[in-house]
Amino acid sequence: MHTSVGQTRLVLASASPRRRELLGQLGLAFDVSAADIDETPHQGEAATAYVLRLAREKARTVADRTPGAWVLAADTTVVLGEELLGKPRDEAEVREMMGRLSGRTHEVQTGVALAGPGAEHPGELPGELSMVVRTRVTFRPLSAGEIAWYASTGESLDKAGGYAIQGKGGFLVAGIEGSPTNVIGLPLGETLELLARAGVPLPWSKP
Repeated sequence: MHTSVGQTRLVLASASPRRRELLGQLGLAFDVSAADIDETPHQGEAATAYVLRLAREKARTVADRTPGAWVLAADTTVVLGEELLGKPRDEAEVREMMGRLSGRTHEVQTGVALAGPGAEHPGELPGELSMVVRTRVTFRPLSAGEIAWYASTGESLDKAGGYAIQGKGGFLVAGIEGSPTNVIGLPLGETLELLARAGVPLPWSKP
C-alpha cells in the first residue's frame, strides 16, 4: 500500500505478515519493501549483536532504494542459554526444539532499527536509530503428545524458535516477562519510541 505519515513516508522493511499486522494496529500508514540479506550468524556472534546487525542491515538495504523515507526493520531470535534457535526446517526439528524448551525459560530478542533522512554522524547512514528488546518466556512442561500435535500443525516452520504465541502455540506458554508483541516479532512500545525520537508523526500527534 502506498501511503505516508504526514509528509514523511514510512516503509516497513519486512515480508513478515505478523510485523505488518502489528504495525498496522497502531493506525500508522506505511509501505512494505522486504530486504533480502544473508541472515547467517557470524562465528561466535552473541544474540544481541546478531539481531541488531540484521535489523540495521535490513534498514540500510531498503533505505538505499527509498531515499527520503524512514525505514523500519526488525529481526527476532530465540535464545536458550547461549544458543540461538532460528526457524526450524521441518517437523522433526520443531519437535526437537519444543522438547528443549519444555518447562524452561528462554529469551526472545528483537533488534529494531530505523533509518532515514537527517545525517547524524559522518560515514553512517543518515538518521539511524536502533535498539534490542528482550522478553523472557517460560514454557509449560509439555507432553510428547502435545509436542507432536503442535509440530504437525505446520504453524512453526517460519517462526524463530518454532512457535507462535499469537496462534495455536499460545498453549505452550506458562508466563511472559516483558513485551508480548516482542515475542510475535515487533515490540510496539519500543518501536513507537524510535519513531517519536525520529520525529515521525504518529496518529495521535498534534499537527
